[in-house]
Amino acid sequence: MSRSLLALLLGLLVALQAHAGRTSTLLNDGWRFQRVDVAGAEAPDFDDAAWTAVTLPHTYNASDGETGGTPYRGPAWYRRMLDVPAGAQTRRFLEFDGATLAADVWVNGRHAGHHEGGYARFRFDITPLLKPGRNVLAVRVDNSRLPQVAPLGGDFTVFGGLIRPVRLIETADTHIELLDHGGPGLRFDIEALDAAHARLKVQLQWRNDGARPAPRQLRLTLRDAQSRIVVQQVRRLDLPAGAADTVTAILNVPGPHLWQGVKDPYLYRLSAELVDGRDVADAVQLPVGLRQFAVDPDRGFLLNGKPYPLYGVNYFHSGRPGRGVAVGKAEIDEDLRILMDLGLTGLRLVHYQHPPYVYERADELGLVLWTEIPLNSAMAETPAFRDNLFGQLRELVRQNRHHASVAVWGVGNEVYRSDEPIRALLADLHALAKREDPSRLTSYAHCCAPDDHPMALVTDLASYNRYWGWYDGQFSDIGPWADKLHARLPTKPIGLGEYGAGASAIQQEDPPRRPEPGGRWHPEQYQALFHEAYAAQLEKRPFLWGHFVWLGFDHAAANRHEGDTTGRNDKGMVTYDRRTLKDAYHLMRAWWQTKPVLHVASQRLAMRPAGPVVIKAYSNAAKATLRVNGKDVGTVDVVDRVATWPAIELTPGPATLEVSDDRGSHESVDWQIEGCGPESLGTSRVLQLPREGAAHGGVHGRLPLVANEFVLTFDDGPHPGTTERVLQALKAECAKATFFMNGEPMLQHPELAQRVRAEGHTVAMHGNRHLAFGELPAQDQLADLEAMQKAYRHVIGGDAAAWRFPYLAETPALREALHKQNTTVLSVEAGIEDWVPGKTPEMMAERLLVTLRQTGGGIVLLHDVQEQTAAALPLMLRRLKQEGWHLVHLQWPEPTR
Repeated sequence: MSRSLLALLLGLLVALQAHAGRTSTLLNDGWRFQRVDVAGAEAPDFDDAAWTAVTLPHTYNASDGETGGTPYRGPAWYRRMLDVPAGAQTRRFLEFDGATLAADVWVNGRHAGHHEGGYARFRFDITPLLKPGRNVLAVRVDNSRLPQVAPLGGDFTVFGGLIRPVRLIETADTHIELLDHGGPGLRFDIEALDAAHARLKVQLQWRNDGARPAPRQLRLTLRDAQSRIVVQQVRRLDLPAGAADTVTAILNVPGPHLWQGVKDPYLYRLSAELVDGRDVADAVQLPVGLRQFAVDPDRGFLLNGKPYPLYGVNYFHSGRPGRGVAVGKAEIDEDLRILMDLGLTGLRLVHYQHPPYVYERADELGLVLWTEIPLNSAMAETPAFRDNLFGQLRELVRQNRHHASVAVWGVGNEVYRSDEPIRALLADLHALAKREDPSRLTSYAHCCAPDDHPMALVTDLASYNRYWGWYDGQFSDIGPWADKLHARLPTKPIGLGEYGAGASAIQQEDPPRRPEPGGRWHPEQYQALFHEAYAAQLEKRPFLWGHFVWLGFDHAAANRHEGDTTGRNDKGMVTYDRRTLKDAYHLMRAWWQTKPVLHVASQRLAMRPAGPVVIKAYSNAAKATLRVNGKDVGTVDVVDRVATWPAIELTPGPATLEVSDDRGSHESVDWQIEGCGPESLGTSRVLQLPREGAAHGGVHGRLPLVANEFVLTFDDGPHPGTTERVLQALKAECAKATFFMNGEPMLQHPELAQRVRAEGHTVAMHGNRHLAFGELPAQDQLADLEAMQKAYRHVIGGDAAAWRFPYLAETPALREALHKQNTTVLSVEAGIEDWVPGKTPEMMAERLLVTLRQTGGGIVLLHDVQEQTAAALPLMLRRLKQEGWHLVHLQWPEPTR
């Protein structure tokens, strides 16, 4: 028999033994759900036939929690049947991995328990409430802003519901404790550790819920990674009826194999078995990583006594579009695969306790964790709120203190006050964490008071959230700030809890202007510049105990209205759907990954004007070489992971960029270079709007444009002759526009409509028969919309993202229908009545400029079916260029299926 097969069989045997006497059954299916507060829904005979069938994990904010606006925060109900066989002599517990934010549970109409706190595991003993046969479980979940339950604030959506799995756990009457704050009932402390020896202090909690004394044997076994017994200890125990006890044992481990982070995440397995005669009556297994954590104010983070640079990202949750945080192991595994490929060494798990599987995988992957309770943004000065925080901290520690990965207990984040009550609360939370687990460090993520404020210094580690170059200040501020603070607090370990900038992978500008943090224009290139500057400065300061990029993945934040999508924090280095790795991801991978890395920056800006351009690539090699269309441009040094070729002249036509480095990596990128000279108007930038059913222009509110920017749009086409001349004028000036087409002419001239699209312009809808909708019945409005959409799909393909009402005759009913379809409504700021005959090109150009000056820019309305528009357009575009106006091209992402 091969060694690998033997190891597998031994592992299976251990797993079977560990779970003998205890069963755990998922209860994720068969639930009925209603998102209202229903009187009497706990009653066994309540009729829930009309409720929605759901499967856990489930949230009732899957859509409204991530699309902006005000998500539902209130109660909801879940109900399920549970069959119990007759004559069984066991204890039964309901286990919830997370129910946001408060939960009440009933079994057969009798109250089983109440839990406050949305992100920790909790259990109820439901044995006395069950009956043989069919039983009814009812759960009321409430994600309201409850004054006694943390979090009271925070820049994230509180997704309500049974967001994690639910289980039925069955044990013998005498069993390992299940009701200690959701913990495993088994714990250990590493009392001594060196190369020759480790000493573990093991504590087991057990309980006798039976009517007789319970003599048992306790068998403690430590196995190595190959399932071989390293240490085993057996002792006799006795427990009176109805009693509970804690047993302590010492396990000495010879020649310990250390857990060394991502380099060698070696794990032992500790099993505790209650043996009754020849049977294992109950058992629990825990992973054991033998390691020591410490922090030195000058040398930074220490693992097993040696400097271990700690860097990574803030990991908010494994949420997905349309599902919120109601996801499972597959999504967590995908996230960790993406993050591990960065080459990071640690994660900050924000801003609440994460699913148990995250901690298990971190142990196995060697990631060092900082994990925290949801004291975020706000606090209440009440005993009830304090008790809730203390309870959530106990749950966090007791459920996760056995994990080798956990190094730091976080007691809060960015509480927006700096008085004595918050200082005292943080100090008390720190003290509780140290009582619960003296072996680990504590931290608080500080933002909004002086760096040396007492509230920032009450924990073992001082951690700061800093965003210079985004919200205020400059990129270059971060290094000098760290030096000054280190000099002011030489004995206090300091680190960066958060730093980052927003970025849309579909908004491109090179070189980028500095965006407004709350604005709708967050070009990807600016985030990359931010991290280029920060990474180089942080690398030179090893005294920082750790630094964590905000954010690994974009996440849902209902109150945000910025970047390309409302309801989203876009500071992630990966998009919310996990499909797109932003440039900043590749940069940090070049810093952190030991494997060869090479990435050409700004790839998504694939259509560029002719002329000089700075070309950059991210690499962890020493030198990199660039070729353009097969011609050698040169070899340059890679400085701070960036290879730069300045002022590379690109000529009109296709451009293939090939970059290679001296570690053997190679990457090729294709761009299209437009022949726009400096005298052309050109397209200043592309503004990609989300598909969210918004309305812009006129009475709706302006697009995110800056001074002297305008959007060029045309209505009523396509029309042979005039549309073709409009396209010629636009091409001569390298200008891009949006064409709102009617359905009937689109069907009559499909090749012309397709040509508009092929030349890089945006095609949108204007109506099928160009009707004044204000005069039509609602059913006729909808019929015209459907006909227009059918024509668009037939000629252009897919679904149109934008609509303009013919004659600007908007109607509430049709606007609501468009909103439900995520179709943007566009009005206008600068319409010049170009259909009125008899106007010369000079008159039309002057009229357009006067209107733009009055409005300060915005959406320009012209008509590509008018002869005089086609004739006047070249002059209009030249005059706009002369007066310093900048053209913005509107686009929308392709719809996801």
